[in-house]
Amino acid sequence: HHRFKRRKFPIPIIMYKYLFCLALIGCACADNINKDAQIRSFQNDATDAEGNYQYAYETSNGIQIQEAGNANGARGAVAYVSPEGEHISLTYTADEEGYHPVGDHLPTPPPVPAYVLRALEYIRTHPPAPAQKEQQ
Repeated sequence: HHRFKRRKFPIPIIMYKYLFCLALIGCACADNINKDAQIRSFQNDATDAEGNYQYAYETSNGIQIQEAGNANGARGAVAYVSPEGEHISLTYTADEEGYHPVGDHLPTPPPVPAYVLRALEYIRTHPPAPAQKEQQ
C-alpha cells in the first residue's frame, strides 16, 4: 500500500504548464494591466480515466487561456494585451519533441543561405556509393 499516488503525466508536460503559468503571472503583474481584473469565465474539466484534461478561462482585462491535453502532449492558446498595448495571440503544442509556440510576435530565424540549400540538394541527389566489402 503506497501513500503517494503515481503521476499520470510525464514531468515535462507538467513543467510546461507551470512555466506557462509563471509567464502568465509575469504578464498579469505588469504595471499597466488592470490589477483589479475579475475572472469572467472559468472551465476546468477534471482528468478522465485516459488522462485527458482541459481548462480555459478569461479575465476582465482581456487575458484568455485555454489548454487541452493528455500524457502524450498538450495544445493550447493564449491571448492578452502587452504592456505596450500590442494584442498578443499565441498557440502552442507541447509533446515529446518539446514546446512549439506559434505567434506573429515571436522572432523568426533568418532564411537558410542559398549555398546551404544548394549543398543540401546536391547531397540529396548524389547519395554516397555503398561501401565495398573487402574480399578475404
